[in-house]
Amino acid sequence: MNSINPIERITQDRVIKLFQNELDYIYYGNWEERAGNSNIETQFLEAFLRKQGYNEHLVKKAISETLQLAHTSSGNLYDRNKNFYSLLRYGVKARPELGEQFETINLIDWQHPNNNEFGIAEEVSLRGNSTRRPDIVLYINGIAITTLELKRGTVDIAESIRQSISNSRETFNDWFYTTVQVLFAGNNTQGLRYGAIETPEKYYLSWKEDEADNSRYKLDKYLLKVCEKSRLLDILYNAVIYDAGVKKLPRPHQYHALTAAREFIRRREGGIIWHTQGSGKSLMMVMLAKWTLENISNSRVVILTDRTELDQQIEGVFKDVGEKDIARTTSGRELIDFLTGSRPRLICSLVHKFGNRSETDFDDFIKELRENPVQTQGEIFVFVDECHRTQSGKLNEAMKMILSDAVFVGFTGTPLLKQDKQTTMDIFGRYIHTYKFNEAVEDGVVKDLMYEGRDIEQKLSNQSRVDEWFEAKTRGLNDFQKNELKKKWGTMQRLLSSKSRMEKIVQDILFDFSTKPRLSAETGNAILVAGSIYEACKYWSLFQETELKSKTGLITSYNPHTSDITKEDTGADTDTEKEVIYKAYEKLLQNVTPKANKTKTESYEIDTKDRFRKEPARMKLLIVVSKLLTGFDAPPCSYIYIDKKMQDHTLFQAICRVNRLDTDDKDFGYIVDYMELFGKVSDSINLYTSELDSETFTKEEVEIVLKDRLKMARERLETALETLEAICDGVESPGHDLQYIHYFCGNTEIPEELKANEPKRMALYKSIVAYLRAFTSLKPEMEAAGYNAAAIRRFENRLDFYLHLREIIRIASGETLDLKAYEADMRFLIDHYIQADDAVKVSPFDDISLLDLLGIDINAAIEGLPNGIKGNKEAVAETIENNVRSKLIESYLLDPKYFEKMSALLQELIEERKRGAINYEEYLRKMAVLARDVKNSSASDIPRTLNTKGKVAIYHILADESLALACDDAIKYSKQDGFRENTAKSNLLKQAIFAIVQSKDKVQAIYDVVAANKEDYR
Repeated sequence: MNSINPIERITQDRVIKLFQNELDYIYYGNWEERAGNSNIETQFLEAFLRKQGYNEHLVKKAISETLQLAHTSSGNLYDRNKNFYSLLRYGVKARPELGEQFETINLIDWQHPNNNEFGIAEEVSLRGNSTRRPDIVLYINGIAITTLELKRGTVDIAESIRQSISNSRETFNDWFYTTVQVLFAGNNTQGLRYGAIETPEKYYLSWKEDEADNSRYKLDKYLLKVCEKSRLLDILYNAVIYDAGVKKLPRPHQYHALTAAREFIRRREGGIIWHTQGSGKSLMMVMLAKWTLENISNSRVVILTDRTELDQQIEGVFKDVGEKDIARTTSGRELIDFLTGSRPRLICSLVHKFGNRSETDFDDFIKELRENPVQTQGEIFVFVDECHRTQSGKLNEAMKMILSDAVFVGFTGTPLLKQDKQTTMDIFGRYIHTYKFNEAVEDGVVKDLMYEGRDIEQKLSNQSRVDEWFEAKTRGLNDFQKNELKKKWGTMQRLLSSKSRMEKIVQDILFDFSTKPRLSAETGNAILVAGSIYEACKYWSLFQETELKSKTGLITSYNPHTSDITKEDTGADTDTEKEVIYKAYEKLLQNVTPKANKTKTESYEIDTKDRFRKEPARMKLLIVVSKLLTGFDAPPCSYIYIDKKMQDHTLFQAICRVNRLDTDDKDFGYIVDYMELFGKVSDSINLYTSELDSETFTKEEVEIVLKDRLKMARERLETALETLEAICDGVESPGHDLQYIHYFCGNTEIPEELKANEPKRMALYKSIVAYLRAFTSLKPEMEAAGYNAAAIRRFENRLDFYLHLREIIRIASGETLDLKAYEADMRFLIDHYIQADDAVKVSPFDDISLLDLLGIDINAAIEGLPNGIKGNKEAVAETIENNVRSKLIESYLLDPKYFEKMSALLQELIEERKRGAINYEEYLRKMAVLARDVKNSSASDIPRTLNTKGKVAIYHILADESLALACDDAIKYSKQDGFRENTAKSNLLKQAIFAIVQSKDKVQAIYDVVAANKEDYR
């Protein structure tokens, strides 16, 4: 028997024993030859219903209705499965006797798991359009609830998943799956995956819990977790959602969050659920609301969002699961009416309904609420979507006033920043559950992000020609007139540079659409984020002159009216910014027919978003400013091009447009940054080296010396086998695949253990290939080399053993390379770079995973340096110093005091290094701290009220927090547009500064900072 790669039968026997001995399921037997296998085994269901005390009439009625629904051929599988789930969850309604009240007959006792009969049968032959045989079927009270497909360890789990999907197709036995709620697939190396009916393969989920437990196969570990009786019933009852034609099961983090949140709700304690963008927090909100209404007496749930689409979705999901006592508010008054009445129990509202009034009467509204509090009915639980966006200012004050006794649960997809963390936690409380971006990437819930900074340098193309033009045009003008003209020319120059820059960006994007496999395919598309509506319109106009003309959309907050340009005509033969915007939209909407109750702009946006989502080949690029970057209606895409200053929540949510799962050829979400939002990434990274390195050999390792060839070949073969045996010598008894996995991988769910054992695996892979090559080379001449039949057979058996072992370890450690995933890339490479033309250098990739970028340290930065530098400590030091010095020079004017201090520290560190007064490791540590402080542009001890670079720079000059804040307020109040170019305006601003600081020297220093800082003081 092959203990390293047991056949599927052995795995199946072990799993059956697990269900019997550890989960206490009844084993019904092998049903391969049994006739009449069904998704409703009536003898078990009848016995359960009788045991529950239902009379014979009700039992027959329940059986009849259950069989009718389970065996109907009417409708599609989704609708049949949804209807049967409703029957399972809410029971059969029937009268015990004619004229009596209806009674509910529950097919499953959801409240008392041990009252139900849990059983399994194996090899359940299903005879329909074609005979199929699920490996294991799990029954509850005779109702087929889950199926389990198993494969041996060297067969990828994807085959188990595809088998499950295939079985449930109409071509085979979809009738059986009307009752099935969960489809499991598993093997010994990759563990357990699960999905629902019609779940595509890529959306099958892995359970994740107690990762430190490495005592047994992951398959066994997670079957025990998920199929434990009370856990399974809880998942089925509380965490199954039918949403707009898609059945959804909970991801592990959703279920764990639901479990944690229920305890908070029971204690009437609020809190925050932080689940990263794209991980399904909206459905999490629905699950929790449903549970609260069913388990907390007299409870009412108010779901507040700031997005109409999510408001509509939540209402639809509840109606899909049979919840009728629900309403969406249409006005603030209706919201108050609902809250003061006893119905509905579930209220969906947009958050601004709590303050749907102008700023002028908001204070009166708050005052009125204080004097006449709203008398709400029931115990109210408020779930707030994107809580970091809605919980501040007067809007929040009004909401808290109306719902003063409510329990608040906040949901957010981004971490709470320092400036809003305290406010949000004051309102909601502590974190209930977190699920961060790196966890979602690791679990395959979202794609990792690849970042690339691109610099569009702006400069005059020919300075001498500009000077000649200027002299020719200014003959006869005096110095004053020339200076005035230079000011105007300076402004024109900036505009021309900006136009040229935008054209370069358009060309850059077009190049990507021609060369990037994902964008050049029919499934990939992109979003371009512009800095203003004017820039968005200019970009759209530029793309109208390209091959993307009919495939580029424009979506902003602008809605054209003729009044917009009534006063814009200057008499010159040029367009103002407003005219550019208006004319772009006039052209954009000229062939649009308005939909019912919609403007032309709204109708265009609906159709454009729909094409972008559903027909990416017809809508390749969306140009936006702020719309579609955040929230539920934001469409997913492959690339996002950012030409706008963004930060914090907005930036994170925007770039998460590209992290959603999609077709198989989407490997990452790509961010292209034209605004240096993450800093520059200068060195290239080859993403494929790790796989190739594991089986790379030197010439000496594979070369066969011709002299005494057979003797050398024999020695090589025996040495290769001895080396392999020695490598595996530390594997514990009994030496089955689990022990080998533990020895070469450690705990496969803990990345640090996988990394720590990587050298063992690399040695194993390399030695197996060496043995394979030695054996293959000698095989035709083994008898001539002196081996008998028994010896040859032994070498063959050991080769088979080690080849199986390699596959087991590679799959368990995730070190497999699916060639199909790279098929599109390789085809693209061949099609585009094999040219019968001039030789062209193909630049290496310069992308880096965002997770790596955010976590980079100085050692990682050194590793990224070219080989000619990173091996030389002196060269490394000088490279780091030059980079830090460049940043200091670039940022000096923004905060002279701070960067003078940083510059002095840098110089001191350089001198210490050159004198040999500091060792290399200590130098790197200090340089890392200095580089971080320079990059952050502030020290860690800065008061948190100083939340802009401008305030920090003023604080460095004044060394007084209150004075710095007062000065910043005075500057913002007093500065006038164009103060930098106008002496009178700049003097007024200096006077305002002097009134605060009372020092001429400090006035000039602060003014210089303000003049240099165009971000905070526009």
